[in-house]
Amino acid sequence: MRKNFLTIFIVSLLVLVLVGGVLAQEKKYKIAYISGILDPFQVLIGEGIKDKAAELGMDAFIAEHPKAWGPEVQVPILEAVAARGDIDIIAIVPTSQEALIAPLKRIYDSGIDIITVDTYIGDGDYSKPSDWSFPLAYIGTDNFQGGVEVAHHLAEMIDYKGKVFVETTNPDTSSVVERVEGFKKGISEYPDIELVGVEYCLDVQEKAQQQVAAALQAHPDIVGIFGTNLYSAQGAYQAVANAGLAGVVKIAAWDATEDLIKALKEGQVDLVLAQKPYEIGTLAAEWAYKYLVEGQEVPKRIVPGFFFFTRDNVDDPEAQQYIYRMPQD
Repeated sequence: MRKNFLTIFIVSLLVLVLVGGVLAQEKKYKIAYISGILDPFQVLIGEGIKDKAAELGMDAFIAEHPKAWGPEVQVPILEAVAARGDIDIIAIVPTSQEALIAPLKRIYDSGIDIITVDTYIGDGDYSKPSDWSFPLAYIGTDNFQGGVEVAHHLAEMIDYKGKVFVETTNPDTSSVVERVEGFKKGISEYPDIELVGVEYCLDVQEKAQQQVAAALQAHPDIVGIFGTNLYSAQGAYQAVANAGLAGVVKIAAWDATEDLIKALKEGQVDLVLAQKPYEIGTLAAEWAYKYLVEGQEVPKRIVPGFFFFTRDNVDDPEAQQYIYRMPQD
């Protein structure tokens, strides 16, 4: 009797071990995506995450997009996602270099891994010990180099002389800070070009339009403008068009929205830099999988390239993939 009981006990234990192993192998990891604001670029990052996660057998949760840019809007969404209890890793677009450090660290300490996409926290160097070195990686554009290259293109368009102006967005967001600094570096190489101002619209297109209109009044000899994101660039070209200066004042825009591509075709914008948001999303999901399932170490910095639209190539079939088209339901 005791022998039979012992046999049953051992068999049961083996069954439990085998079932537990099978369940462990079948665990579906879940990645959550938290954007910075509702716009085509941010949406396409989420689409990339969702599609790649499905391909790899992971679950994906796309959080509600914030209706405005800023920690005060984003942090409650972040905390609600973490409180779900079923998230293994969060891919997030931090809306502040400093203000997102503490809330993300709390979530990381609770057992949820973090990847920052498009923007980063602190100085973005996660490879050295610091208060912000806990994210697995930053995945996004080399914004500084993009700013440098925009400066070179714009300099060529204005024959390497004259006054230029920068319309940008948030002063504590890593991506646009780097774009402005890169542009300053690039434009400083041309002694006959003067940067006459930098203004911040805080992602409000109407404010960007007003600021550019004021800059054109203060400096009627401005010949070039760099809009560092879609709201800045769209406000800039509207102000220039309203002043009757379309084509006279050259505009370099960052982000290939359908609106900006249309403006390029119509001669209201002269250059558009396209990032690769869908690729940023697929890379986030791919490296989350490699880390969670395969145990691979994630590179601290993963940088897709970018593409420049001009009126010469805007209709090329190969260029169409870089336009930020919102997914159709």
